[in-house]
Amino acid sequence: MKSYRLKLTVSRKTSKNLGGIFDPEGLNSKIHSLEQQTAAADFWQNREHAENIMSTLKRLKSIYDPWRELKNSYQDVKELFELAAEEADESVAEEIRADVKRLQGKFEQLKLLQLLGEENDPLSAFVTIHSGAGGTEACDWVSMLLRMYTRWAENHGFKTAIIDMSEAEGGIKSVTVEMTGEYAFGLFKAETGVHRLVRISPFDASRRRHTSFASVFTTPVIDDTIDVEINTEDLRIDTYRAGGAGGQHVNKTDSAVRITHLPTGIVVQCQNERSQHKNKAMAMKVLRSRLYEHFKEQQDEERRKLESEKKDIAWGSQIRSYVFHPYSMVKDHRTKIEAGNVQAVMDGDIDQFIEGYLMRAAGAKKQWA
Repeated sequence: MKSYRLKLTVSRKTSKNLGGIFDPEGLNSKIHSLEQQTAAADFWQNREHAENIMSTLKRLKSIYDPWRELKNSYQDVKELFELAAEEADESVAEEIRADVKRLQGKFEQLKLLQLLGEENDPLSAFVTIHSGAGGTEACDWVSMLLRMYTRWAENHGFKTAIIDMSEAEGGIKSVTVEMTGEYAFGLFKAETGVHRLVRISPFDASRRRHTSFASVFTTPVIDDTIDVEINTEDLRIDTYRAGGAGGQHVNKTDSAVRITHLPTGIVVQCQNERSQHKNKAMAMKVLRSRLYEHFKEQQDEERRKLESEKKDIAWGSQIRSYVFHPYSMVKDHRTKIEAGNVQAVMDGDIDQFIEGYLMRAAGAKKQWA
């Protein structure tokens, strides 16, 4: 019965950790209090207040319910273990091992989500990648990052759709992707900044080492319930012919749309749809997201406290380096986290960097609190 004792030890450790992060009594008390308010006869007389209560209730339940389900599942596995241990029945050993592994994976996932407490964290995300210094190398680097992020999204159940892409010799000059799924923005905001690639260039006949840069910018996909005021006189809307590979399916009409917000200089564009109307609607959706984040940064006092960090992610100061030669290593310069398996990272294994960033951000907030 050694395997049972080992697995029960792991489960007890998980149970202890639950107590440090998950406070069922406190959360349940808040939920119960809010539910009592929603049952009042005059609850909907003040619609704005009622909607705020309902939004808070939904958020608290989204935190409480998964942890409650995890705790209940743990109790089921614990009872199965104790029963098997009492009867010296090893026939369910593999089942218990599989259940514990599944619970540990769920625990790590929920523990990560506890770090995502900001208003926009649960939203989907727009991710824009721009090539920087490095010419053809940098455009290829954008293609590599797009592949890496697409793989990561697939592994985490997020859907991706390219909104706009500007191709160039050797790869992609810039691309904007909509990443749809719960907490896409909260997780992926860790990738905002400059990414540096060091490798032997496949485009250099002399096989010299090259350094390339690309920037990543992440904004939340704002839904219609959030009001972002946009004056039509502040916009310049241009149409142009969408790019493509050519041939009989090439778009021969000016369906692509570029919108410039004159007061801020923010430019967005979309050419993914054949309809100019649909491209304009999507471009406006991206613009609302960019403007929301822009104005939020201006008004948010806490973000001003992070001004020094924002400088760290400006051009010329990378947040992460991907070194293919003369050695293999990916290093996040904010958290000092390193990974030796570069290929695994390029295949989408970036969770350790995201979690490290979120834990660092949570620690910084505690210091300022």
